Amino acid sequence: MTSKRRASDIMSAMSEGRVRPLFDSMAEDVTWRWMGVKQWTRSFNGKQTVVDTLFGGNAETLSPSSSVEVHCIHADGDFVIAEHSGRNKLPDGRRYDNNYCWVFRFQNGLIQEVREYMDTQLAVVC
Repeated sequence: MTSKRRASDIMSAMSEGRVRPLFDSMAEDVTWRWMGVKQWTRSFNGKQTVVDTLFGGNAETLSPSSSVEVHCIHADGDFVIAEHSGRNKLPDGRRYDNNYCWVFRFQNGLIQEVREYMDTQLAVVC
């Protein structure tokens, strides 16, 4: 399966609320990087850290109050770019909606690295 096909399947599953395909496609030593400034520049190392820290330990589904809308996917070899929007309701009831660009780097068919770009100013106000 090509990297683009794998990423398309992952993002399609996420748009249906399923995150298991994302985690199943990650290398154990995956690195997930937030590409921002100050507190929004951070790396999460290892699959379990990504699951626990970024996805709250839920390795199966997104929260029912969350949704993902995929806009486009571009690929060049082992690199795949997925542009998408996330619509979320925070535990205190406030909305947190953002736009994302994830850059996947695949190696041997698994995600080795994700670079996540987002509007960090939206994250600050939440």
